[in-house]
Amino acid sequence: MLRMDRLRLAYQILFFFISLTGIAQQTATIEGWVSDTNGNPLFSASIGIENRSMGTVTDEDGYFTLTVPASEELILVIYFLGFETHKESLNLEPSEVNTERYRLKLEVKKLDDVEVFGIKDRENTLVPINIKSIDQLPNTSGNIESILKTLPGVVSGSELSSQYSVRGGSFDENLIYVNGIEIYRPLLVQSAQQEGLSFVNPSMVSSIQFSAGGFDAEYGDKLSSVLDIKYRQPTKFGGSVMASFLGGSAHVEGSSKNNRFTHNTGIRYKTTKYLLGNLDIKGDYKPSFTDLQSFLTFDITRSLELSVLANYSTNKFNRAPENRSTNFGSFQQGFNFTVYYEGQEVDKFDTYLGAVTLNLHPGDNLSLKLTGSAFRSNEEITYDILQQYWINLATRSSTGRNDSLINIGVGTSLDHARNHLVASIYSLEHKGTYFLTAGIMKWGIKFQQEIIDDKLNEWQMIDSAGHSLPYSDEEVNLFHASKSNNSLNNSRLSGFLQHTFNIGNKKADISLTLGVRSQYWTYNKEITFSPRANLTFIPHSASNFTWHLATGLYYQPPFYKELRDPYGNLYPETKAQRAFHIVTGTDYKFRAWDRPFVFTTEIYYKHLTRLTPYKLDDVRLQYLPMYNAKGYAAGIDFRVYGEFVPGSESWFSLSFLSTKEDIYNDYIINRDRKVAYPGYYRRPTDQWMNFSIFFQDYLPSNPNYKVHIMLIYGSGLPYSGPLYSRPSDVFHLGAYRRIDIGFSRSIIRNTEKNFGIKSIWISVEILNLLDTQNVVSYDWVRTVENDMGLNTYFAVPNYLTRRSFNVKLSANF
Repeated sequence: MLRMDRLRLAYQILFFFISLTGIAQQTATIEGWVSDTNGNPLFSASIGIENRSMGTVTDEDGYFTLTVPASEELILVIYFLGFETHKESLNLEPSEVNTERYRLKLEVKKLDDVEVFGIKDRENTLVPINIKSIDQLPNTSGNIESILKTLPGVVSGSELSSQYSVRGGSFDENLIYVNGIEIYRPLLVQSAQQEGLSFVNPSMVSSIQFSAGGFDAEYGDKLSSVLDIKYRQPTKFGGSVMASFLGGSAHVEGSSKNNRFTHNTGIRYKTTKYLLGNLDIKGDYKPSFTDLQSFLTFDITRSLELSVLANYSTNKFNRAPENRSTNFGSFQQGFNFTVYYEGQEVDKFDTYLGAVTLNLHPGDNLSLKLTGSAFRSNEEITYDILQQYWINLATRSSTGRNDSLINIGVGTSLDHARNHLVASIYSLEHKGTYFLTAGIMKWGIKFQQEIIDDKLNEWQMIDSAGHSLPYSDEEVNLFHASKSNNSLNNSRLSGFLQHTFNIGNKKADISLTLGVRSQYWTYNKEITFSPRANLTFIPHSASNFTWHLATGLYYQPPFYKELRDPYGNLYPETKAQRAFHIVTGTDYKFRAWDRPFVFTTEIYYKHLTRLTPYKLDDVRLQYLPMYNAKGYAAGIDFRVYGEFVPGSESWFSLSFLSTKEDIYNDYIINRDRKVAYPGYYRRPTDQWMNFSIFFQDYLPSNPNYKVHIMLIYGSGLPYSGPLYSRPSDVFHLGAYRRIDIGFSRSIIRNTEKNFGIKSIWISVEILNLLDTQNVVSYDWVRTVENDMGLNTYFAVPNYLTRRSFNVKLSANF
C-alpha cells in the first residue's frame, strides 16, 4: 500500500509539472503594420496591452510583433502623438497569430491661447515635524527626507533616493531652505544609486516645517511644496557620533562663554555598496559619498549678527557590472533576462555652497537681513558599457527557480556617455520683517546670476548578427544619440511683499496673510506676478478646531533642465509653468489615553497651465519642452498624529490623488472624420492612493528598549514607453510596498556622568522586512534575432533593494 501511495504521488507531481509546462506555453502573437490614412508607416508608434507591463514599438516600416498571454481578455493599445489612440479587445487561442493593418487618423487642431510637536495652532499651511528620534529611524538613505515620505501627499518610489513628489508635482517642484538659504540639487543625476547624501545634515537640525501646498509669498517660485529647516544655534558644548554598515557621521557644536559666538559642524560618510550587492546586476560597486558643513554665528554688536553657512559635498559612484539574471512576467508566462557586461561607469558630483548673512535689529520690532550666497556644482557622468543579452521563455521548477525553455530574443548593445555640467549660482538678497501691534509685515528682494556650461554626449548602439538598428545596408547607425554643448549666463530679479493680519474678537481668532511675488528672468524676458492668500479661523466655541483656507497663483520659471529636450536642444521660448492652488482643511485636537492628538484633513485642487511635460525614469526627469500642456491635481489628505505611547510621537497618513495633463495640439481624426481630442492622460506622479505609518514604541517596564517602524504603501505609477520623443501612460509600475523596522537598546541613557556622554544606543534594523521586489524602472530591451522570429521591445524590470540588515551605533555627548 505504501508503495502504491508513493507511485500515485509521483504521478501527481509529474502531472503538476506537465501542467506548468503547458501553462508556460499558453501564448499567442499579435503582429501588424501601423500607418496613417495615406498608408505612410508610423515609425516608433507605441504598442501595449492595457494595465500590463509588456509592449513594443513599430519599426521603420510600421511593423510590430508582440507576444501576449492566450485565452485572456486583453485590450490592445496603439498610440502615436497627434493621432487617434486605437484600442481593441482581443482573446486569442494558444499559438494563434493575429495579423492586422491599423490606420490611425489625423487632423490639425487650432492652437490654444497661449515647534517639535504640532499641538500648537498653526497660522498657515506649514506643519512642524517631530525630529526627536531621527537618528534612530530605520532607513537606507540616512537622509532627513526619509521621514517626509511618511507624510500625506508625499510620494517617493525609491528608498535609495532623497527626492520626492508632492501632490502630483515633479521632483523639481519642491523648495528647500536651510536658515533662509535656498538649496539646489545636482542636475545630471540619472538614478537613485548615484545620489548619495542630500544637503540637510540631520544632526545639525533644530526644527523642520513642511508645506504641501498653498504656502505664503515669502517662499520662492515653485509649484508644489516647501521644506523649511533651521540649523541649531547651540548654547553649550555637545555633539554626536554614529556608525553603521551604511556609513557614519559626527558632529560637534558649542558656544563661547558669553554666547556671542556659536558653531555647529557636521561630517557624514555614506556607502551603499552593501545594499547594491543584492541587486540583480552583479558587479563591482564603489559608491562613496562625503559631506562636510558648518553653521557659524557671531554677534558683532547687540543689534548686529553675522552668520555663515558653508558646505562641501562629493558624491562618487563607480561600477563595473559583470552579469545579470532577472526573472519577470506573469504567472501564466515567465521570462528570464540574462546579461553579461563589459566596461564601467564613473560618476562624480561635487557641490559647494557658501552663504553669509548680516542680521540687523535696529529696534525691537524690526529685523533687516542681507544675504550673499554662492553655489557651484561640478557634475560628470561617464560610461562605456557593452552588454550581451538573452531573453528566454521560462517556467518555474520544483525548486522555485525559473528555468529557461526557449530563447526568444538575443542582442548586443553598447552604451556610451561623456556628460559634463558646471553650474554656478550667485545671489544677493535682502529680507525685512516688521512686527506690528496686530500683525507682521515681511518683504524681500533678490538678485541672482546663473552660469551653466553643459556638454552632453550620449549614444547607444544595438547590434546582432552583423546588423545595427535602425538597419542600413550602407552604414552602421546608432539607435539613439544625443550631443550638445550649451552655455547660459542669465540673471533673475525677484521680490515679495507680505502682510499678516491677526484679528481677534470674542467669538474667534482670525489670521489673514496676503502677499504677492514677482520675478523677471533675462533669458526668456518673462515677468511673473503671483498673488497669494492664507486664512486661519479658530472659533472660541470650538477651540479644538482650526480651519484654514489657502489660495494663490504660483509660477515656476524654468531653470535649465526644463529648457533642454532629451537630445540636448534648448527651447528659449519656454515659459513659467503655472498653477492655481486652493487648499482647505481642518485640524482637530483631541485627547486619548490622556495624551494629546491631532487629526488633520486637507482637500486641494491645483489647476495647471503652461506645463512642460516630462518622462520619469528612476529619478531622471526628461523634459519635453517641444510640447505644452494643461492639467490638474486634486485630492484629499488625512493624518492623525500624537503620543500613541507617552513621550514618543507617531502618525498615520492616508492620501488620495488624481493628476492628469492634456498636451495642447494633441489632436486626432476619428473614424467618422470628425475632430477628436485624446484628452487627459495620467502624469508620471499620479499615485491614486498612498498609505504610510511612522510608529515609535518602547517597553513600558523598560524604556531602554525601543522600536521604530516605517511602512509605506503606494499604488502603481504610470510609466512611459521607450521613446524619447513623447510621454505616454500605456505602461505601469507595480505598487510600492515597504516596511523598515528598527530595534534599539540604550547602553547609556540620560546621564553625563560617563565622561560627558549623554547616551549610547545600539540599533538593529531590518530593511525591507517583507523582502518585497519593488520596481523602480524598466529597461526597454530591443531584440534583433531570436528563435521565434520576434523583433520587439521587452520591458525588463529594475528591482530595488531586497531585505537587508543594518547595525547602528550612535552616541550623544
